[in-house]
Amino acid sequence: MFKKGDLAVYPAHGVGIIETIESQEISGFRQDFYIIRILENNMKIMVPTSNVKHVGLREIIGEKEVKKIYSILKKRDVVIDNQTWNRRYREYMDKIKTGSVYEVAEVYRDLLILKEDKDLSFGERKMLDTARSLLVKEIALARDVEENKIEQDLDKMFA
Repeated sequence: MFKKGDLAVYPAHGVGIIETIESQEISGFRQDFYIIRILENNMKIMVPTSNVKHVGLREIIGEKEVKKIYSILKKRDVVIDNQTWNRRYREYMDKIKTGSVYEVAEVYRDLLILKEDKDLSFGERKMLDTARSLLVKEIALARDVEENKIEQDLDKMFA
C-alpha cells in the first residue's frame, strides 16, 4: 500500500508521486484510487488500489538495485537479434511496459550497442530517449543526486 506523498513507478511512464487517494463510485461499486502525478510530464493517472500489482505500480529502487542496473549497462557481450526493426521495437516496448527497471536498462544498453553498428529507426531513437529518461529519473531519486549527474554517468559508460 502506498500513502499520499509516496513515490511510485508506473510502467512506461516513470516515477510519479501519489497525490491523493480517492474513493469513487463506478457502476454502483465503491473503489479506492491512487491519483498519481508523473514527475516527467505532470500527467495524472488513476490506479485502483486493488489493481496495483496488475498494472505493475511499484516503489522506486534502492541503492543496491542501482549497482545491478549499472552492471547490466556495462555488460557488452550481448547478442542483438538480427531481426527487423519493427519486431525489435515491439520486443523492446514489451520490456519497457513491464515496469522493470532492469528490462529498461537492457533496452537502453541494447539500443546503444545497436546504434554503433547502424542507424536506428525513428521509433527506436524515441524508445532510446524514453529508456534513458526512465533510468535517469529513477536512479537520480534512488541515489538522491541531480539528474544531470546520472546523465553524465551514463554518457561516460557508453563513451
